Amino acid sequence: MMLNQLIKEHLPELIDKGIIQFEVPLAPYTSFKIGGPAEVFCQPKSIYELIDILKFAISFNINYFILGNGSNILVSDKGIEGIVIKTSALNKMERKENLISGYCGASLKNLCYFAREEGLSGLEFASGIPATVGGAVFMNAGAFGYEIKDVLLSSDYLEPNLDSLNSLNPIKHLSAKEHNLAYRSSVFQKQKLIHIKSIFQLQPEDPKIIAERMHSFENKRKEKQPLDLPSAGSVFKRPDGFFTGKLIEECGLRGYQIGKAAISEKHCGFIVNLGGATAADVLALIKYVQDAVYSKFGVNLETEIRFLGKE
Repeated sequence: MMLNQLIKEHLPELIDKGIIQFEVPLAPYTSFKIGGPAEVFCQPKSIYELIDILKFAISFNINYFILGNGSNILVSDKGIEGIVIKTSALNKMERKENLISGYCGASLKNLCYFAREEGLSGLEFASGIPATVGGAVFMNAGAFGYEIKDVLLSSDYLEPNLDSLNSLNPIKHLSAKEHNLAYRSSVFQKQKLIHIKSIFQLQPEDPKIIAERMHSFENKRKEKQPLDLPSAGSVFKRPDGFFTGKLIEECGLRGYQIGKAAISEKHCGFIVNLGGATAADVLALIKYVQDAVYSKFGVNLETEIRFLGKE
């Protein structure tokens, strides 16, 4: 049976509510503005709807992908088979004493501004990171020498199996240590856990001082990064002992272009979409850069962004 027919049979109420749609282009939902359609596109408005979608996918062995802000991915021109679950409606934020909590779909920037308004410091470094809370924890996002692990206290999550999802208490808990946070890495990646909410331990401070610090970080980001063009952020992980952008620049690749994808003139660690770039353009440029850097310096560049979808 076709996937859309299965969903119409088993989750008709979510279709009627507009939670589930079919053949939705993904380019508008990624920071690269690249990508073909999702076979099934879901935007759950509650954890219960999310659990129902996950139970359906697991029961029928259907591939699914949790999409946050789409800022660290490259989606295939042919799109993604299976189910894409967009978490943007799961965006509640709360304060309790010196703790700030944010659900998986909350904008990290909005969480940072919420903390500022509440007079709580510690997240200023993250105000310019184009991620959701879920994506930031998943990747242990960082900037300016700080990382999510510096302020993360705990998270709630779902285990992607029917026994757990069908239990009376499907939402599980992780302490800070249990996240196994490392450079752009977490237990969420390694065990494919599904992030629900995180709590951050912050410190009281004058909102004006917090605002000044955030403004300084955001200005540095604007000065150094090509925020005027669509991109997926830093394309490559930083190799030990080297700066990626410098390696690429010394290969003479600043501004190098394949199709409508180009090495940023502003920061060689970024690939930008000049308008109408395809995933094929970006993949070809990534390989060209990797080959050039290895040929000149003997350094293997590992991608930080993830490629999703049909080959």
